[in-house]
Amino acid sequence: MIVAPKIRGFICTTAHPTGCAKHIADQIAVVKSRGPIANGPKKVLVIGSSTGYGLSSRIAAAFGSGAATIGVFFEKPAEAERCGTTGWYNSAAFENEAKAAGLYARSFNGDAFSDAMKAEVIEAIKQDFGQVDCIIYSLASPRRTHPKTGEVFKSVLKPIGSDSYTNKNLNTGTGVVNEVTIEPANDDEIAQTIAVMGGEDWEMWIDALLAAGVVAEGTQTVAYSYIGPEVTWPIYKNGTIGRAKEDLERVQRVLDGKLASIKGKAWVSVNKALVTQASSAIPVVPLYISLLYKVMKAEGTHEDCIEQMDRLFRERLYNGNPQPDEAGRIRVDDWEMAPAVQELVGKRWAEVNTENLAELGDFEGYQSSFLRLFGFGLDGVDYNADVDVNVRVPSLV
Repeated sequence: MIVAPKIRGFICTTAHPTGCAKHIADQIAVVKSRGPIANGPKKVLVIGSSTGYGLSSRIAAAFGSGAATIGVFFEKPAEAERCGTTGWYNSAAFENEAKAAGLYARSFNGDAFSDAMKAEVIEAIKQDFGQVDCIIYSLASPRRTHPKTGEVFKSVLKPIGSDSYTNKNLNTGTGVVNEVTIEPANDDEIAQTIAVMGGEDWEMWIDALLAAGVVAEGTQTVAYSYIGPEVTWPIYKNGTIGRAKEDLERVQRVLDGKLASIKGKAWVSVNKALVTQASSAIPVVPLYISLLYKVMKAEGTHEDCIEQMDRLFRERLYNGNPQPDEAGRIRVDDWEMAPAVQELVGKRWAEVNTENLAELGDFEGYQSSFLRLFGFGLDGVDYNADVDVNVRVPSLV
């Protein structure tokens, strides 16, 4: 079939298998162009490995460090005339590229929050690895079923406080700069968001892996976060997501204690604002990203997910110089948060409207990045050609 983008709100309901494969190849090329990652990991588990920062982490580890990788995700293959999800095609392409390079790659598709998935992955580690030496936690899900109680939690993107929150927003479908007003979260919504996006499941994974004896001495584990500028704080840092990220940092400190006996280390890495499936859903953030892209591209400091994760592995995790901030977090959002960048973005935020968006922001770049997530708009792909959407992930056959 011929596959074209079908966009509904902040999601694309189609994905192009050939385009996704090209996107993977492009990311691999970035990593390989920078040479091997000295002292990098060799047996890596990536929980949430099919899109965004998790996918780029898997690529950086495999093609920068020659690592064998296990990836966990929840994606859907094609059915009848329906495309598979972008994460399904990404994972198929990654495994094919890894096999061609002589690298071990195995994937698990299902509920990463469940005890059953943890047990299945642990068994695979015992059979194929013995132990892992790096654990990446990069799950982004709107809901979670608690493995012990069966309770279903749902996350919300809301401010916290007694008042509603109003700020500028970008309608990514029309390019119109408007305003959005969001009502504050109640206590139950805050608690549910923490249950989905906080650190409890990360800790459950590490506990299960440690109990099974499959964590090597010196293992590092990393979970991902974002802080951003003050203009986004009401909806992010000081909102429900921010509370969940505070819980992630709490768990990082707990895990440090649990890993100490094997000389391991837990990290929270604060990453740059980028167009991902998760960030596209957050009000206010797409307008900020459009302004940020314009400034950072002009300065030559713009990075996408793969450049961020390559730099995290190459210059922070495995070179002996993690450069933690005062709270113990790794900051690869450092170029984004540079004072000169933020000053200019802040000035443009005050000025931006629909009429001057193209001048002050990079909405075209935002749209291009969004479409690339789903395999569209990549050079060298014939989007008018028939494509077989029934792609297999080799290790899941």
